[in-house]
Amino acid sequence: MKRLLLTLFAGFLSPAAFAQGAFAGFSPEAAHTRARLVLSAETAKPGETIWAGVELTTVPHWHTYWRFAGIGIPTTVTWTVPPGISAGEINWPVPKKNILKAGDDSFVTYVYEDRVVLLIPLQLGTNLAAGPAQAKAGLSWLECADAGQCVPQKSEVSAAFTVGGGDKPSADAALIEQWRGRLPRNDPSVKASAQWETAPGGDTRAIIIDWETSDSPADFYPFENQASDVQGLTTLLSSAPGHIRLRKEVKKSDTPWMEKVSGLLVGKSDSTNPAALAVTLPILAPAPAAVKGANTTAAALALMLLFAFAGGLILNVMPCVLPVIALKVLGFVNQSKESPDRVRRLGLVYGGGVLASFLVLAGVAIAAQKTGEVAGWGDAFRLPAVQLGLTVLMTLIALNLFGVFEVTLGAGVMGSAAGLSAKEGYGGAFCNGVLATVLATPCTAPFVGAAFALAIGQPAGVTALVFLAVGFGLAFPFVLVCWQPRLFKLLPKPGAWMEKFKMAMGFPMLATAAWLVWVTARNSDDMLWLELFLVVLALAAWIWGAFVQRGARRRGLAAAACILLLTLDYLAVLPSASATGIDWQPWSGDAVEQARQAGHPVLVDFTARSCLTCKVNKATSLEIAQTRAKLKAIGAVAFEADYTHEDPGIKRELERHHSPGVPLVLVFSKDPGREPQELPTVLTPAIVLSALDQAAR
Repeated sequence: MKRLLLTLFAGFLSPAAFAQGAFAGFSPEAAHTRARLVLSAETAKPGETIWAGVELTTVPHWHTYWRFAGIGIPTTVTWTVPPGISAGEINWPVPKKNILKAGDDSFVTYVYEDRVVLLIPLQLGTNLAAGPAQAKAGLSWLECADAGQCVPQKSEVSAAFTVGGGDKPSADAALIEQWRGRLPRNDPSVKASAQWETAPGGDTRAIIIDWETSDSPADFYPFENQASDVQGLTTLLSSAPGHIRLRKEVKKSDTPWMEKVSGLLVGKSDSTNPAALAVTLPILAPAPAAVKGANTTAAALALMLLFAFAGGLILNVMPCVLPVIALKVLGFVNQSKESPDRVRRLGLVYGGGVLASFLVLAGVAIAAQKTGEVAGWGDAFRLPAVQLGLTVLMTLIALNLFGVFEVTLGAGVMGSAAGLSAKEGYGGAFCNGVLATVLATPCTAPFVGAAFALAIGQPAGVTALVFLAVGFGLAFPFVLVCWQPRLFKLLPKPGAWMEKFKMAMGFPMLATAAWLVWVTARNSDDMLWLELFLVVLALAAWIWGAFVQRGARRRGLAAAACILLLTLDYLAVLPSASATGIDWQPWSGDAVEQARQAGHPVLVDFTARSCLTCKVNKATSLEIAQTRAKLKAIGAVAFEADYTHEDPGIKRELERHHSPGVPLVLVFSKDPGREPQELPTVLTPAIVLSALDQAAR
């Protein structure tokens, strides 16, 4: 807490803050935030409740704070209202969570950027006299810039209404209703729980929050004045369909450990308008979970190793491996016909060579893993780069199993390994184990790739165990036959069936790749671009296999074509698949009107998944950095009207603008009285940016 206060104090004493009179007295005229008071009703009857809204609009790159600021000070409201009117507590919309880096430390703030409307209920007494009334509010807030300087401000705002007569909404009723829709909900049926992760010990513990929700990613924002200091950083422990587990660190204060925790369960926390539930969760004692957790972890590890061992076993019936096993077993038997014990020892040494080879592969995987610095599978799998990398890996594995291309080692490596394995005795047996792994490379590569994917984010020891389990599965049948040569006749005979089996194994990998495409893509446009990226990748892999690896002429030209395709795929297609998109809201006429009444310019894209021109417009002019920055700078709201399937409302809107179909892009001014601009069918960035500039005036 001391460090947070020092950080905040440093912000107050920044040169910019001092120059603006932060401590020489408040100066509303120099504020970076404009404040006004709005009411939901122009006329209201005694006994009713009307909503007051404190609207704070900040300039770009500045912000105000939520009820629990983290680092900062929340806005306060002091009311002056006529007798008979009482003001309730502030209702706070869901804030944005910012993570600030200061050296090795990370600090969390909860802020409002651009605009926020804090909502307060005003209860009118039943005996309130009819006539004009005025509500006044004294506001105090802290406004801070992204660059770090902070300025405390204050202002007096007021709004008038009439008591008596019929109910009449005010001109700002739609604005207030819009922001009421952004308030956290109270849902008694929510299925969530909190539990201490460990027993008391020291000044820091962790709470595990378990929430049944499909709104991933998710977070928990703590309220102020908790019995203990709930830290801002959140760790995602697991995320399965319909279920999320979060960890929050807690620091002990001078009071006993807290018995309950209050805050917001925030779903889709990476969106600009996340949904949230206000909850107070009793904190359960830690489960006898050291044992339970250990058992769960052990069970998961055992299952992981079982899959890895099964993959190694499957390798034995691959066309690259089975003939090698048969030849090596016969060679060992011929070396030691008179001594079965020697055959067994040679078999064990051979298995040691296989395991040593896979231990080397594990070292490579661990080194690659360390460069990524991922804390665990859950953390790793949330990263878009990891999701994309696994998608590419599984696609290439499937193509390799289908025989599109091969993974081979150089002739020099193969020759050296073969020379070492030609020796007899234990040294030769060990080298034979290494050689078996090397010779099997075209078939083992897919399974090693799958093992690498399985081991991502795991501790180094677990990664080593996974690779050793694959190696043990590969070596096990050979060692078993060496101990019981009678089993040799039970081995399946090599044949064409092995190649078909290898191809069949490609389909589970392809299914995994398809699932990863669905996980990685945020919307249908992302999915289309990602699928196109994988198609181009597959084309490059086919050219490599057909014309570089197995071709007889112009192999250099084919290799150049592969490099060109992969370059275009990386530079042109992949950015479209992985770009951070506009926060498109579902279109409706009422939603557009509400946004305009609230003072927002509006962009509407009438589109369809089957519309190629729509895709081109998005890729070249809408879903680009300049357009996203402009939308944010002018406070515009973007709506997508998806006409992929029949929609009477969209059809009527297209007919109203004399458009035979999509695409149609409309830009509405923040002035509700102005007609929308209808943009050309084929867009350019200049056209879109110019229209948005005009809409902001």
